[in-house]
Amino acid sequence: MKINIAIDGPSAAGKSTIAKILAEKLHYAHLDTGAMYRCAAYHALHSGVNMSDEDALANMIRDMEIRFDPHGNVFVNDLDVTKQIRTNDISMHASNVSTYPKVRQELVAMQQEIAKNKGYIMDGRDIGTVVLPDAELKIYMVASTEARAQRRYKEYIEKNIVAQYDEIYRDIEKRDYQDSHRAASPLRKADDAVEIDTSNMTIDEVVEKISGLLDTIHR
Repeated sequence: MKINIAIDGPSAAGKSTIAKILAEKLHYAHLDTGAMYRCAAYHALHSGVNMSDEDALANMIRDMEIRFDPHGNVFVNDLDVTKQIRTNDISMHASNVSTYPKVRQELVAMQQEIAKNKGYIMDGRDIGTVVLPDAELKIYMVASTEARAQRRYKEYIEKNIVAQYDEIYRDIEKRDYQDSHRAASPLRKADDAVEIDTSNMTIDEVVEKISGLLDTIHR
């Protein structure tokens, strides 16, 4: 029987990468909630919606469609924004947009509706604490700032996105502070989550660790 798996943690800890691989291995569906906030920020930026107007942002989200295809591509109203939402600029805007309770309310409602049928792996900042508090397996992934900056820098270079390591490092520190100090659903570890420090772990090792935790649930 399939369950729901919640993966939380700070920016660039490797949550989405691990979630995608796990989803494919387990034949689960991956829902990248962080990408949904990035989509909201991107759409607001390109639609002229004031990102300081909480009500306008919430109304915009009600009228927009966010869709993921089986290959991990992300669409906003049928426009492929997979690459556009992964820039450093959109990352910071997404962090700002996510501080608004009404924005979170709209996107969390979408996420909870999707996950009702089980078999989902969701990653984000408040999955285990707010979005899926009843998830059968909760993971809290962490990594040093240095390790996360190196990963994000490598990711940008591979995607031909212009980036500077020092700038990425500073932005990750800034985002960590924003995410953990915001009033609406701050980043925090759920009481029943298993913490995994991925700083010195390979992707395969992290996947193996979580697969082992899943096996203990099914015994």
